[in-house]
Amino acid sequence: MTARPHVVLLDYGAGNLRSVAKAFEHQGARVTLTDDPAVARAADRLVLPGQGHFGQCMTRLEERGLGDAVRGHVAAGRPFIGICVGMQLLYEGSDEAPSVPGLGLLSGRVRRIPTELPLPHVGWNAVEFIRRAEVDPVLDGVAGPEPRWFYHVHSFAVLDDDNDHVLGRCRYDASFASIVGRDNVWGIQFHPEKSQEDGLRILGNFAKL
Repeated sequence: MTARPHVVLLDYGAGNLRSVAKAFEHQGARVTLTDDPAVARAADRLVLPGQGHFGQCMTRLEERGLGDAVRGHVAAGRPFIGICVGMQLLYEGSDEAPSVPGLGLLSGRVRRIPTELPLPHVGWNAVEFIRRAEVDPVLDGVAGPEPRWFYHVHSFAVLDDDNDHVLGRCRYDASFASIVGRDNVWGIQFHPEKSQEDGLRILGNFAKL
């Protein structure tokens, strides 16, 4: 019998953990929630969820010693994914909290979406994939020539979508990075657990890496 893939979710008081955990379990994964840096550093696959304010999320992460655990996990070459604000934390910083450094795993800065439309950007929106996204293992069966729809809730985003780590772009007046990936690090701005079949497929793909 094939063992169920094991996924570790960081529990640092800044994410809707139960819905993400249930989504992974629906895809056949075994899920552990932890705030222990040693468990996070040694995880086979590590997930950083996030909801709320960039500065508060990053501060909680560092106070628990989980920032260095994430960096150690990534440096060891094991799969890592950030979700929603968890994706934003991958970057060097955010205009939402200018004095708080991010994890610095990806170059660039998170900015408030420049739009006259209502913020936060809430609801379903189309994500356009760039060509190389079609061969990314996390996007297997999802990325293709046609856009797919995912459920977003955010006011800040990575607006520089010309960087080579962007896999999928979305538009809300301005174009922003909705899916990013480089080596063993991925980030998704939308909520995969609320994005029906395609969102769940992405989580399932990650769990099988």
